[in-house]
Parts: sequence; C-alpha cells; structure tokens
Amino acid sequence: MRKYIISLMLLLPAAVMAQSAFDLYQYSRLEMRGTARYMSMAGAFGALGGDLSAINSNPGGIGIYRSSDIGVTLDFNIGNSTVESATSKFSTDRFKFYCNNAGYVGALRLDSEIMPNINWGFTYNRSASFNRHYRGKIDNLNTSFSNYMAGVAVSNGRTDEDLAYGDYYNPYLDGDAGWMEILAYNSYMINTFNGDDDFRGLFGDGTSGCAIFETIESGGIDDFTFNLGGNVANTLYWGMSLGISSIEHNIDTYYRENLQNAYVAIPVYDEVTGETVEELRSGGSADYDIHNYSRTTGTGVNFKLGLIFKPINELRLGFAFHTPTFYSLKNEYYTDTQFDYVYKDDKSELINSGYDFINDGYVDEFTYNMRTPWRFVASAAAVIGGRGILSFDYEYVGYQTMSASDDYGSADAFVGLNNDVKTYYRPSHIFKVGAEYRVTNNFSVRAGYSYQTSASVDRVRNDMLPVYTTLMPASYETENNTQHITVGLGYKYKQFYTDLAFVHRDRQSDYHAFSPVIYTDGSRDLSPSARINNYDNQIVWTLGFRF
Repeated sequence: MRKYIISLMLLLPAAVMAQSAFDLYQYSRLEMRGTARYMSMAGAFGALGGDLSAINSNPGGIGIYRSSDIGVTLDFNIGNSTVESATSKFSTDRFKFYCNNAGYVGALRLDSEIMPNINWGFTYNRSASFNRHYRGKIDNLNTSFSNYMAGVAVSNGRTDEDLAYGDYYNPYLDGDAGWMEILAYNSYMINTFNGDDDFRGLFGDGTSGCAIFETIESGGIDDFTFNLGGNVANTLYWGMSLGISSIEHNIDTYYRENLQNAYVAIPVYDEVTGETVEELRSGGSADYDIHNYSRTTGTGVNFKLGLIFKPINELRLGFAFHTPTFYSLKNEYYTDTQFDYVYKDDKSELINSGYDFINDGYVDEFTYNMRTPWRFVASAAAVIGGRGILSFDYEYVGYQTMSASDDYGSADAFVGLNNDVKTYYRPSHIFKVGAEYRVTNNFSVRAGYSYQTSASVDRVRNDMLPVYTTLMPASYETENNTQHITVGLGYKYKQFYTDLAFVHRDRQSDYHAFSPVIYTDGSRDLSPSARINNYDNQIVWTLGFRF
C-alpha cells in the first residue's frame, strides 16, 4: 500500500481541529462597500476624503470636511453563482438588500490659520457579506473522500479500537482521534481488511462515481468606527479611527458521493471459527452524504491612521495604515452522515444503511482569538480644470500574517495552523482607479475600476500540496483575481445631496472537495474540483445632508 503524506495539523487533538487557514482568510477578506459616490469610483478615494465611507479607508479624509455631514446608503444586490465542472453546470441566483453605510461627521471650525478645523464622527459600514448559495456536480471521480479519510487515519496511526465504540469507551469523549475520523469509521466510509490496521477507503481499481455538493452561507462583517481628525494650514489633513467589528457567519455544506464497483465492507461467516467477520470486496455500490453546520460569531477591535497631503490645489497624496483586527470568536459546529452500501453476489443482496453524527448528536462549540492582516494604502488624486477628478489607490494586504491563538493569547496549540497560513497565502495587491466629472454645478458623472490579485499560492491552487482543513467540512476554496467595474451619478442642491452607483463584481474561485492525496512516491490523487464564478450587480443609493 502506498504511504500517504498528510498535513501535520491532522496529528493535533480534535479540540483544536475546528478552524483552519481558510477560516482566517474568510474573516480577513473585506469587500468594496460604502457610499454610492465611493463605490462609483471603485473606492479610489484614499487621497480625496470628505466621504462617509472613504474615511474607513483613509481616516485622514475626515480632515477634508468643512461642514457637518449626515447620510445613509442602501444597497440592492443581485448575485449569481455558477459552478462549472468538466461535464456539468449549475447556476443559483440570490437577491439581498443591505444598509451599506450610515454615519455622521461633525465639524468644529477654529479661529486658527494653523488648525482651521477639528472634526469627529461615527460611521457604520458593512465590510463584507457572506450571503452566497452554490451547488454543483463532479462526474468521473478519480478518488473518494473515503480514501482521503483513510489516509488521515493511517497517518495518525489509528486502529479499530481508537475509532469504535466499546462497552465503556466513547471515542469522541475518551480518545484523541479526530471527529471526522471517528465519523467516517462508524459510517463505514473507511474499513480495515482481514485484521490489518491499514484503513482503506471505498474507491479502488475499477471504481467510478460522481460527487454532488452544495453550500449555503449567510451573515457578514459590520464595522462601527469612531473618527477624529483635522487639518494643518489647509495643506495636511490627518485622521485616526477606532473600529469595532462584528462577525456573524452561518454555513451549511452538503457533500455526497455515489460510487459504483466500490470496495464495501460485507459480513462473511467463517466456518472454521464460527465467527462472522467483515471483508472488503469490490463490486458494491456506495451512496453517502455528509452535512456540516457551522456558526461563527464574535467581535474585534482595530485602529487606523491616515494622512492626506495637498502640496498644490491640483494634487493630493494619501497614506494610511490599518492595524490588524483582533477578534475574539466563538464557533459552533455539527456534522452528520447518512449512508447506504449495497453488495450483490450470485446468492444474495446485502445492504448496510443508516446514519451517524459527531459528539453524540450535540452541537459543540469552542472559542479562539484571531488576528487579521496589516493593510497599507497609498493614493494620489489630481484635480483637472476645476471640474474633473482622477484618482488612484494602491492597497497592500499581507494575508500571510494572519494568525490564531487561544483565549489567553497563546499560539502554542496553533503552531501548525499559523504555519499553514504562511504556506497557503501570500500578499494581495489591490489597484483602484476612479474618475469624476462635474457636468454642471449640481450634476456629476463617475466611473471606476478595481483589480485585486489572488492571495492563494499557486501550489495550493494547483493541488501540489496536501491541504489541512477543519475536516468539517473538508472542502475549501482557492480564490482567483477579483475585479469591479463601476459607474455612477451624483446630484446636489444646496445642502442636500444624493448619489447613485452601479457596481459589477466578477470573482472566480476553485472549489476543492477535499485535500489532494499525495504519496511518498510522488504520485497524487487530485482533489475533485470545480470552478465557481461569482457575479454580483449592485445598485447603490446614498442620501445625505451637509450643514
């Protein structure tokens, strides 16, 4: 039997196997959301300021204000997720309505040429939405989730006694095996053969089959920021903000395999010993599904500092840095399986069917801390002819610096996970360009474009590395590049203003059912995978008043 190479993270106790590098990335990835003016210029506002959501990108933008501002932004989102594999294509639509942004800025004018203004404010911003639904099918499997779990059990040195229930032994409570290993064993996905403790999956020579999967997500990240800033001689604008972030993420995943000519466990009567033992035989069919439920909630805190420098009226330069958000999170999770195995021979048809679940059917929970990446923003904007604006933003996000720790701040139990972050992720670069032209004193037109590079390293995207996930679910996504195309209109009359934006987002990712199985001889079983095309069209409307 070929020897497996399995991530060392799988050797950790089950209690710390409920989060992975992919979870940390999920809660660190922010979206382009804000006011209609901000979004219509693709968020290229770091050197402009004077906008209720732009100050979340560069707090120095609050120093631009000369009067108070109050506003609210609504967002109608029409989304589509299309899953494509070699032989199938499935599409799902979604419609959501959000409050993207709301805030207030108060301006205090000082009788000083050195410090003309001191401004403060409070803003709410939805930084990310997790609402998504996709499903797909993968035909012509080349391996099975059961084979992957067999590799996990073998690499961890498990035996039947570790995973099976005994008279006074509950493997979930009394042992150190991973919960998905126990669940796979008691659902007959993995089996031993003739007393040999090497576990084997259902997929072997001559086996064929397909996989069906579905994911339903909801929730998001909401930011509440307290802002303070001002300007120095109408040349240097400064600002700082203290942010409180709130996360809620609900996810249900379903994964099902239907295998033909599978290697199923059947009871065989031994006439010599008079005992019935289990043997693995090909020629069976296996139909099993795994359902995972997870809910993550928590809060975090961050700090931002920004500057805008205006050497001449036609040019502005912006700089900002964002500290990591330091989160305290709670995760609740549950997994169950249903299975149906059939074997036919010349004499009879044998059926083994049922269901199983982790932790005796109870929803379990654990708490942990995580740190998101540092972010740095550099911007430049030009004012052209008194009516036009052309602006550029560059943002650096160091995803490889994400990390997790326990409730006391110790990372000792998370060394493998934090190493996985460095292995799976790299910095992401975001480029934004936006333009605005004031057609009349009251009416403006706007457009923009943004491009974000993938944070997933190529070796993970191309199945070149064994990948650790929570195993609940075992699936993971590797994202490709993301782009936004934006247009918008603006109207103001005296102190009143309203803006409208249309935003198209194109984000592609690759779904992997589970880690590739890599062997010491260099061969590998590629992860069953499919391409996910996520398209979002947003209609964003802002209504505000300056006084």
